[in-house]
Amino acid sequence: MAGPLTGVRIVEFSAIGPVPLAAMLLADLGADVVRVDRVAAAQGRPGLEIAMLGMARNRTSIAVDLKSPQGAEVIGRLLDGADVVLEGFRPGVMERLGFGPDEATARNPRLIFGRMTGWGQDGPLAQRSGHDINYAAVAGALEAIGPSDGPPTPPLNYIADFGGGALYLALGVVSALYEREQSGLGQVVDAAMVDGTASMTAMLRGMMTLGMWSDQRGSNSLDGSHPFYRCYETSDGKYVAVGAIEPQFWAELQLRLGLSASDWPQYDRTKWDDQHAQLEVIFRTRTRDDWAHLFADSDACVAPVLSLLEAPQHPANQARGVYVEVDGFMQPAPAPRLSRTPGEVRHGAPMSGEHTDEVLTQLGYTPEELETLRADDVIG
Repeated sequence: MAGPLTGVRIVEFSAIGPVPLAAMLLADLGADVVRVDRVAAAQGRPGLEIAMLGMARNRTSIAVDLKSPQGAEVIGRLLDGADVVLEGFRPGVMERLGFGPDEATARNPRLIFGRMTGWGQDGPLAQRSGHDINYAAVAGALEAIGPSDGPPTPPLNYIADFGGGALYLALGVVSALYEREQSGLGQVVDAAMVDGTASMTAMLRGMMTLGMWSDQRGSNSLDGSHPFYRCYETSDGKYVAVGAIEPQFWAELQLRLGLSASDWPQYDRTKWDDQHAQLEVIFRTRTRDDWAHLFADSDACVAPVLSLLEAPQHPANQARGVYVEVDGFMQPAPAPRLSRTPGEVRHGAPMSGEHTDEVLTQLGYTPEELETLRADDVIG
């Protein structure tokens, strides 16, 4: 069954972090994604792109020297027939290579140019380097995460790279594709991780306005300071996650633990330290999986904290097919799920340059021209 983006051709310039995840999401939904890799990678000298293996499925790969005149011609032909470009270079790099939005859309007015940066295409930080932790810090998201008696805790690279980056880039692209149906024209999608991360703080900012959220880390309902929303260690050194925020869920938690509701008022802050200490003692009396079994059929909002290796084996994940195995590699299944035109994993990750000849032949290159380009290290 064809996905909703079947027929959309995307050219993805090899990058790390948010660009490959955005490309994976769009490819899972049916888009034909051609990834442009470095010639060195195709020659067996991979760089950071090897770390992107988990997000590289459903692509074809060509390897091209972007800085050579012949390579630029290859890219020009590729972009002429594309619907979308995804790139994560610093501002100005695509322009210097000769494939910036002005040049590309002059040849292909319907082209949608998806640009992923940390700080945006303009502004005082536009040319500065950074990573997830930096963008989350400046956007105001990082300060809220972690204990009150220590530094903020880096949330891996989930927030800025993937939440504020890849998801917003993919949303911008599908929005531009929808708008193009009315106007017939492409446009630039300027997706900055700092912008997306700031957008994700909207709820907390609203709560702060209403006096429901404090700017003091470790004092709020969702940051682990409340006894009913935090992780507790179990007897086997593992953890359970307790999220009994609503009163009815807190009451269910007390019932399952054999606690007296009158002794466990939920929102009496003077009781929280004692409640936290008592819950620590209680949860250390059983293993994580024992607790998971006890709460499996309840609304107490208690769940086992699973590792990346354990998660695919959880019965609920298996029943829903949350993970799939492709080429011997366990990976998350396509999401979200559409009823009529669902996404699918059509094939695993390509080798760098695996489809160079196939794609360039489609662009009109002859076998003799391909041989010459390869001999000159223009393609790999």
